[in-house]
Amino acid sequence: MARFLHLADIHLGIRRYRSEERTRDFFYAWQDVLERYAIREKVDFVLIAGDFFDARKVEPQAMNHAIAGLERLRSAGIPVVAIEGNHDCREAGSSFSWLRSLSQWGFMHLLEPVYGEGGVSLHPWNERERRGSYIDLAGARIFGSLWYGSTVGQALGSLVEALREHHQEGLYPIMMLHTDVEGQLNRPIPALPVARLDELRSHIRYLALGHTHKKFEIDGWVYNPGSLEACNVDEYFNERGAYLVDFDGESHRAELKRDYQQRPIIRQSFDVGGYESAPKIYEELLAQLDREMVSVKEGEMAPVLEITLRGQLGVSASSLELNRYREEIRDKFTPLLVILRNQTLPVELAVGLGLTEQTSRAERERRVIEDLLTREIRYRDHASSLATLILEAKRLALSSEAPERILDLIGQQEAWNE
Repeated sequence: MARFLHLADIHLGIRRYRSEERTRDFFYAWQDVLERYAIREKVDFVLIAGDFFDARKVEPQAMNHAIAGLERLRSAGIPVVAIEGNHDCREAGSSFSWLRSLSQWGFMHLLEPVYGEGGVSLHPWNERERRGSYIDLAGARIFGSLWYGSTVGQALGSLVEALREHHQEGLYPIMMLHTDVEGQLNRPIPALPVARLDELRSHIRYLALGHTHKKFEIDGWVYNPGSLEACNVDEYFNERGAYLVDFDGESHRAELKRDYQQRPIIRQSFDVGGYESAPKIYEELLAQLDREMVSVKEGEMAPVLEITLRGQLGVSASSLELNRYREEIRDKFTPLLVILRNQTLPVELAVGLGLTEQTSRAERERRVIEDLLTREIRYRDHASSLATLILEAKRLALSSEAPERILDLIGQQEAWNE
């Protein structure tokens, strides 16, 4: 029985929300998952299925973070096998990438198919040249691939033929691929159909994916662990981690590991509707945070706090002092970051709701008047009847009705305020 750790989308060097601490969070996750599930579990090798770095241009701090983990694995005698992802692959027409350099320096084995005039070919790992398309480790034959982007479907056909030629009885066939898969995305972008993925199944027993930042599995042979850390607030609520995989010559067992250091993220949503002043909105927001926020205990990581303001404002948008709110909330609740999102509908724009080119002039006028009335809390409950009164008074005025008649009309409607 042999064992390996399958990682993807580590994104070292990532910068989010202008926070150096968040950049370090990705290093802490990388470091902690190696200690817990590679070193302590004594794996035979580690797979990195793309996007080791967040960008092709790697800053010194990110390289230090990378080498700190890779050196720890090398000292423990654990080889690292990697492929390039879309974030860290070489530029078109260039032979250089930092993953290639790390491979040349002996920190990892970067696997790449070779494409030439005759199509794709797979070459065994050459230790002297520090390059190859596949490598044999601990009873497994591990194949690499490139970042193909939208051409991945076409590329698989030629890869299947090459895999057939290099099948070796007695070696467990594993392949790494960096791609999205149809049905696993929350956004409508092209992705690899599962039917095309199945073309690999007769030659591969464990397909180690990367690229999609959430965990998913398909039919007990395709595994995507997701990113180690949340690259944005939305991703925090995705299940993700690292696969610890035991295998022999016949089968494997993969277990997703999630118990490693990750920055907690807290989301709060607040509806601004119904408040007659900006100070009241802020007062009620603080009251909600007092109820919902859990105090950070000593030794715990301070969370990232995201607050989303929603609903229709009853006050001017300019009266919301968002920068002051952000600073005061950070001082009061001591999160690492306060991300304050204003998704409210400004009172100045509310009248546009539901209006189309087919909306009549009379209806547009009514909507404008009602909208103006609802901005004032004392008129809000009677906006519709008051709008009718105002429009009728206008009609009478334009038709040269006597002022006394208009005053009489208004007097008859005084009951609305009772």
